[in-house]
Amino acid sequence: MNTLWSCPACGRTFANRNQTHTCAPLGSVDAHFAGCAPAVREIFDAVLAAVRTCGPVDVLAERTRIALHVRMSFAALMPRRRWLDGHLVLARQIDSPRFRRIEIYSPRNVLHAFRLTSPAEVDAEFGAFLTEAYRVGAQEELRGAARRRSPDR
Repeated sequence: MNTLWSCPACGRTFANRNQTHTCAPLGSVDAHFAGCAPAVREIFDAVLAAVRTCGPVDVLAERTRIALHVRMSFAALMPRRRWLDGHLVLARQIDSPRFRRIEIYSPRNVLHAFRLTSPAEVDAEFGAFLTEAYRVGAQEELRGAARRRSPDR
């Protein structure tokens, strides 16, 4: 697996060299929760705690969202007054009532939009979705494919 490329202007890391991105300084996670009900931050904290059981994660407070990033961003969270909207990038389509919208960008790049209204919704099922998305962000599928193609195996 290639090492990450760092943008010389903003310092963000990407799996692809010269990755197109909005080259802007990151903001504050806390600023995203100004004007939100306390439960919205609790939901975010529950999501982040579940993701951190998978491994290290970068939390990127961008202008309009909070992105969760390993080798690539695998989740985006958008706090609203009374709930947390977001999406996960998965390597397959999952038809579940937990997802409000699904957008297929390629066979292994499928966006699943959700809305959480309570920390209790970050349950075992949603945790499994987060784990799967984390693996997409870590590009584990690509590493597995590279090992399968290796002539040494």
